[in-house]
Amino acid sequence: MSGIRVCALFRPLNSKEKTCHGDSISILGIDSESFVFKDEKDEETEFRFDKVFFPGTEQADIYEFLALPIVKAAASGANGAVITYGQTGAGKTYSMEGPNIIQCDEKQKGLLPRVVDGIFNAIKSSDDIIKYTVKLSMVEIYMERVRDLFDRSKDNLQIKENKMQGIFVNGVTEISISDSAEALRTLSTGIANRAVGETQMNIASSRSHCIYIFIICREIRKERRYGKLILVDLAGSEKAEKTGAEGRVLEEAKTINRSLSALGNVINALSLPGRGSHIPYRDSKLTRILQDALGGNSQTALLCCCSPSPSNASETLSTLRFGARAQHIKQLAHFNVKEDEETISPPEVSSTKNESMERILAKLAERMEPEDVQLLEQLFVLEGIFFDPNSVEEEVESAYEDVTSRTISSLHKAVEELAATVDELKEKETLKASRKLHAAESDTIQHGKRGWSFEPNFANCKIL
Repeated sequence: MSGIRVCALFRPLNSKEKTCHGDSISILGIDSESFVFKDEKDEETEFRFDKVFFPGTEQADIYEFLALPIVKAAASGANGAVITYGQTGAGKTYSMEGPNIIQCDEKQKGLLPRVVDGIFNAIKSSDDIIKYTVKLSMVEIYMERVRDLFDRSKDNLQIKENKMQGIFVNGVTEISISDSAEALRTLSTGIANRAVGETQMNIASSRSHCIYIFIICREIRKERRYGKLILVDLAGSEKAEKTGAEGRVLEEAKTINRSLSALGNVINALSLPGRGSHIPYRDSKLTRILQDALGGNSQTALLCCCSPSPSNASETLSTLRFGARAQHIKQLAHFNVKEDEETISPPEVSSTKNESMERILAKLAERMEPEDVQLLEQLFVLEGIFFDPNSVEEEVESAYEDVTSRTISSLHKAVEELAATVDELKEKETLKASRKLHAAESDTIQHGKRGWSFEPNFANCKIL
């Protein structure tokens, strides 16, 4: 088992940070893998990652260390993921795309255009490939809805799972691409459809998590290898007092922060020694779609993008701690190999199931035309009334796991809500008791006052 490759990237100071703190920075480099970070209280913490990219690092150096090994593995039939994480304005989208994925010089190119070139270079340099196909999809998770960026009419796609594909987005548009130029043109169209908005910290702030998906199929003699490579440009965590967000932008920020919180919970659960069986992947669309990338069948790299300025010290410290926890996650990566169809024997089907199906269809055939019976059989299979003999049982297992996980999550939420209700009731009872006590004391005082105001009557008294 291998771990997640985690790197820290510190972008150069921007003009706003220089106005506030001049050229001061919160980091002191030790070597290419470690540094000391000084927080808002001037307390120092040492961090060590697989690689630290200090301000001024070349984009090509980041790609070659972080992404190139994963690209080569994906072209050979393995799954891979590259994720950029950090606060808003920390340089995630610039690291991923560069200033423009089509029109920019070689030095400024981001991870995405370099990955595209890397995929086709890896394919072309392999001598044993008979045939290959590369398919591209692009989605964003906006306000907890998965939206297809190549077809804007698909704005609420569902996330599914099976044994061959692992986690996938059902019904997403897949575009076959034959070279780098075609891929970049296609990606540029998707990027133009992405949700962005202006805040005080970023003039073009990403309002969604963006996911680029490459499916690489290569045929070598009698086997096929499938590699899935995903690049994830996460929306940044935000503090409303810093971004000045309000209205719709504020609601977007709340949703972004909730999904990043769910991601943090998954990272925490996976990084614990002797981790438990329940990992809350289904608590958000983001964590569900990243399930393979986090603790599953994938070679994964995480780029923690940070501001080096003292004005963002608390957010940078949070990002670095997130990366430090992610280092403890173990992955289960392997090659996805499928033998040629001729060598695969058809799956066995239960004879009882077959006999039951045959009897029902025979009864229907007594009253209906053969074509109608055949059509009904197909509809029954689609609706799940009959099991398709060629379908995989993983779909059933996945559905069961999904229900189980959702039930556990619902129970956790119900317990939290119940605890909150109990606390609220206790507060009300305390307040009620306090009011009763106050009323009783007030009553006593009033009676006392009345006791002192009477006039004595001596008419019936005798002098002794």
